[in-house]
Parts: sequence; C-alpha cells; structure tokens
Amino acid sequence: MIYIRLFNAKNVNKMRLNRKYILVASLFGATAVLLGAFGAHTLKEVLSQESLNSFNTGVRYQMYHALLLLIVALIAGEMRAKVARACYFLIVTGILFFSGSIYLLNIGPTMGINMKFLGPITPVGGLLLISAWTLLVIEFARKKTV
Repeated sequence: MIYIRLFNAKNVNKMRLNRKYILVASLFGATAVLLGAFGAHTLKEVLSQESLNSFNTGVRYQMYHALLLLIVALIAGEMRAKVARACYFLIVTGILFFSGSIYLLNIGPTMGINMKFLGPITPVGGLLLISAWTLLVIEFARKKTV
C-alpha cells in the first residue's frame, strides 16, 4: 500500500520536478561559491572596492536564492504544483537578472565592454525575487496546517 502511494504517477512527476529544482539549486550554489572565490582571489586585483562590493552582493544573493530554491524543492509537496512552478520560474529568472546583471556590470568594463545598458535589469531581477518570496508567504498563509 505504501509502495503504491509513494510511486503513483502524481508522486513520480513531483519527484522529477523536485529533482530538477535540486539540480538547478545545486548549480546556482556551486557557481556562487566559484564566483565568490573568483572575486576574492582574482577580481580584487582588478576591480575597485566599490565594484568588488557590488560583485559580492550578486554572489550573496545568488547563494541566498539557491538555498531558497532548494527549500522550494523540499516543500514542493506541500504546495500547489502551479505555485511551486511559479516560484521556480521567479527565483531562477530573478537570479539570472539580478546577480547576472551585477556580474556583467562589474566585470564588463575590465574587458573594455560597456554594460551600462544592463542597469535596469538588476531591479527587475530583484522584483522577481521579492515576488517569489511573496508567493511563498501567500501560499502558506492560506494553509491551515503545514
């Protein structure tokens, strides 16, 4: 009976979805560590302190949201599937826009590339990340039990 309940089609689809979330969260976490080390050991010789601080903000927020994505994977079974998918989309896109634009804005000039056009992308990424957190609040506030 437990075997049937655990491996029915609905749970298998959730496991696949959770696997995808965990893989992407792990990738974001690993690249955050890599970029943090790159900033600490290589970029400190090339960037101003202000640019290095900005770069490190991108790294920190990428790691925070990689962990959030991992949490979403672990609690996805307690959420409506469409909400879990929306959170996944918002977090992934938010990391790419927010942290990605910060990285490019700070590294671009060292390669002689003007990336200032990416400036407006950073707050859009921030809004996407805030939206993911808000969606989680709403999803769990409507539940009577977790």
